[in-house]
Parts: sequence; structure tokens; C-alpha cells
Amino acid sequence: MKRRENFEKIMNHQQPDDIILDFGGNPLSTMEGDSQRMLLEFLGYSVSEEPKLKFGKSQIIDQRIRKYLDIDTIAVGTILTPTDSLYEEISDTVYIDEWGIKRTFDGKYWDNIHSPLKGTTIDDLNDYKWPNPNSIDDKLLESYGKLAKDYYENSDYIVCGEHPIYGIFEIGCWMLGFDDYLTKLIVEPDYIKYFNEKIFAYQMAVTKKYYEAIGPYIHYTSSGDDFATQKSLFMSVDMFDEFIKPYVKERVIETKKYTNAYFLHHSCGCVHDLIPSLIDCGVDILNPIQPTNEKMDPAHLKLKFGNDIVFHGGLDTQEVLPFGNSETIEKAVSKLLTDMNQQGGYIFAAAHNIQDDVRPENVVTMFQLARKLGKK
Repeated sequence: MKRRENFEKIMNHQQPDDIILDFGGNPLSTMEGDSQRMLLEFLGYSVSEEPKLKFGKSQIIDQRIRKYLDIDTIAVGTILTPTDSLYEEISDTVYIDEWGIKRTFDGKYWDNIHSPLKGTTIDDLNDYKWPNPNSIDDKLLESYGKLAKDYYENSDYIVCGEHPIYGIFEIGCWMLGFDDYLTKLIVEPDYIKYFNEKIFAYQMAVTKKYYEAIGPYIHYTSSGDDFATQKSLFMSVDMFDEFIKPYVKERVIETKKYTNAYFLHHSCGCVHDLIPSLIDCGVDILNPIQPTNEKMDPAHLKLKFGNDIVFHGGLDTQEVLPFGNSETIEKAVSKLLTDMNQQGGYIFAAAHNIQDDVRPENVVTMFQLARKLGKK
């Protein structure tokens, strides 16, 4: 069976002949920091210096790695940055993004050091300079469309269109600060609804431009918005359904106007209680199954929701991959596939991007075992 036929079987909850391996097929299944350089060196490949990516940009997995590990997926696109915005380069390690959020590089990651809307009022939102979606580079969109078409027509990869926009909740927490945003949910709900409408208008405009360019040539697309900590949700289900869900649902609907691609949503943490809401939003694939909470146990999720949504990821990146050996990784991969790879409905990947505290041999072991054990 070919990759795409297996993918369609999985999406239709039928047992595939071979499991689908996702590594760099979306921005939540790639590598961070020096991890890719380490893996290339381990495999004996030459290494060139990679550029320092800004926040929200994901590493493209080297084609040599993709072929060596027999990976089934490939990604195109990225978070888009309008030219008419607050974006400003301050130094090699400090910049202001298109939303006015100031970020600094700490040697590994870009940290948010200034939330521009913290402490503001509804009136302030009217005076704020929001990014202009009409100033997104049309030539860039055209290039993504050409690349997606090439992958779609001249390879057998499963093509993902990376999400071009941030999630409505996370952008709020970054612009206001988590404390201010979550407080306003309770004491100033009108502010949050007005703010959300501002973000949603931008999301809709970008969605149309982006998926008109790449939509015919992708098999799935991604979105990201972290709704939970490792132990619980940031807000109640009722609050999520009132303040966040309507916008997620409309974004999925709008996306699917321009593409037949499946819709993957990423949220870290214990999102168990939100899964019915996400299914109702039209989310087809849930990533990443962060397995550190008993409510996110893969076997439990598969039993409870496996007929209604496809799961993606699930191999622990906090303990098993950085601290495990071949024996513990084999045990973890075997259990994960036993729990999840039943009647389709599961795509194999790590529970999040590979960090550079993971030994490269563990990455190789993980994917080679998944390929071996994931056959029908």
C-alpha cells in the first residue's frame, strides 16, 4: 500500500497496511535547537549552519533524515508576517513581532518580554495598530502553492499545510499576558469578546488568502492553540465553549471552503474534557496526546473518543525520549501502538517537537521500531 492510501484508511478508521510516521510533517512534529544537527552528525551526514528561526517558525526536516527514517509526511508554509504591521528588528536577539509582542532569544527559545495590551481597555483596542492581512506577500503565497503542488503531484508524501496564523487564545495570552487575559475572561468578558473579534477578522482574511494558494495540494493542515496545563484546563469547558469554541469552529469551516484537507489541532496539556468540543468544531486530528496525565492515557483516549477523532503523537518527550534507552523506548513504542493502532485512527509521532536533550540514537530507535511494529 502507498502512503496516501494508508493515510486515507487511517482517517476513515480502517486498519492501514503500514502506520503513518510523521516527522516534520507539521510544525508540531519537528525538531528544536541543535537536535537536527546532532541527528545529521550521528547518521554521518554533512552539516551546514542553520539560520536562527524567529518564534513560530519551524525547522524543516532535512530530506536525508526523511529518507533514512522512511517518513511519510512533508510540510509546506509557515506563520505569515504582513509587511504593514508593528514588526521591527531591534537586534540579533530582540525583535517585535507583527502583533507588537517583544521577544528576546535566550540561547534556545524566543521569550515574550513585553505584552503590548496588558492593562488596556476596549477603547485602546480601537486605537491599536493591528497587522494588515492584505499586506502579506502574494509572491510568497504563490511560492508555497507551487511547492505544495510539486509535492502533491510528483511525490507520494502526505502533504501538510502548516498553519499561517496563531490560535485565538494563545495570541490573547501573549498580547495581554496570561494573568490579564484570564482575569478579563471573568471580570471583563466584553473586552475578551471584542478582542477576539479583532483577531478573528485577521484569521479569516489570512485563511482565505493562504488556502486559496495551497488548498488543492494538501492532505491535512494544522492549527495550534494551547488550552491546558499538564494537569488541567486554563478555563472551564463552559467558558471555552462561550469564548473560544465559536471562533475555532468558524475557522475550521472557513478553512474547509478552500481545501479538502483534514484539520489537525494541536494543544499541549490535559485537554481531555475539551475533546467533545473540538470534535464538534470539526477537528479531524488531535495532536499531541501529551501522556503525562492519567486522563490523557492513550488507551483511555482511544477507547472513549477513537471512533470520532484521529489521534496524532503520544510518545513521551519529557521522560522516555531524553532519558530512555533502546529497551525503554521499544517498550513505550510497543505499548503506544498496541493502545492506539487499532482500526486506524492513529498517526505516529513524538508527543511534541524533539528537543536537543534527546540523543539522536533514541530518535532513530523510535521511528525504526514504529515502522517495524506498525505493520498490519
